[in-house]
Amino acid sequence: MRGSAPEGCPSCRAWERKPRPHRSFTPEFKAEIVELCRRGDRSVGQIAKDFYLTEIAVRLWVGQAEVDSGERDGLTSNEREELAALRRENRRLRETWRSSIGSRLPSRRRPGEGASVHRGGEARRSQCQARV
Repeated sequence: MRGSAPEGCPSCRAWERKPRPHRSFTPEFKAEIVELCRRGDRSVGQIAKDFYLTEIAVRLWVGQAEVDSGERDGLTSNEREELAALRRENRRLRETWRSSIGSRLPSRRRPGEGASVHRGGEARRSQCQARV
């Protein structure tokens, strides 16, 4: 059959795997992993493998620790938390505003639907028709 994967194809089975469940880790655990990486005894990849973590996650934790300690530019963890809280509040306020104001706002017209009224109270469509 055209377009289907051959039976037993190992590279095709990888796409069929279920995604890994989202896991959360305590700040203390992350700090411990970052400290192991900073010691330099083992590579980041080896530490990730030893603790059943993804290498990308460990590298992100190390990078964030460097930002928090001032070694690298970027948003600190506290600034990230504050930004996330402000965005949540902004979203909530926007939704509240839309629900309270939305019923009072006129519905949007598509271009060409109906006549638009200008300063003199005259409809544009009628002016155009009068000229023709």
